[in-house]
Amino acid sequence: MVLAANITEEIDIPEDVNVTIGDNVIIKGPQGEVSRKFTYPNISMKKEDDKIVLETSFPKKKDKSMIGTTRAHINNMITGVTEGFTYHMKIVFAHFPMNVKVSGNKVNIDNFLGERHPRTAKIVGSAKVNVKGDEVTVTGINKEDVGQTVANLEQATKIKGRDPRVFQDGIYLIDKA
Repeated sequence: MVLAANITEEIDIPEDVNVTIGDNVIIKGPQGEVSRKFTYPNISMKKEDDKIVLETSFPKKKDKSMIGTTRAHINNMITGVTEGFTYHMKIVFAHFPMNVKVSGNKVNIDNFLGERHPRTAKIVGSAKVNVKGDEVTVTGINKEDVGQTVANLEQATKIKGRDPRVFQDGIYLIDKA
């Protein structure tokens, strides 16, 4: 059995993106700025020319998986500051017309299944929510904030105690761009 001395992963940095590696990894681009702290102990991270180099010495299985995870997070950050993330959702109702409004950092869902009290979903981080007719658009530069906001909207309209084949009302994800 031969052990690999070290594993390196390289991530290309686009021209219009600026990367700073310190305690936090800060990535600035045309859409904005995203920062994140990576604390896995066996992975070293440095910037060389127009690349980010991730390296680990004498890796175990967990170290190999964490290098891939870290690479994926950094790629998502670069994509976020260059293009951004946009998720499209659809408001579906058959029984009672829903009213969906954004107020501050919450989305209020009124008249869901005829309920008297409004349901709320939290908008996470820097995500922005737009409601136009029966379309809800969630945009942002942080993929985790946008995804969690979409999940909060879906969970807020989850139906309990009724037949899901009949009661299909809710707010559902239809497209990721």
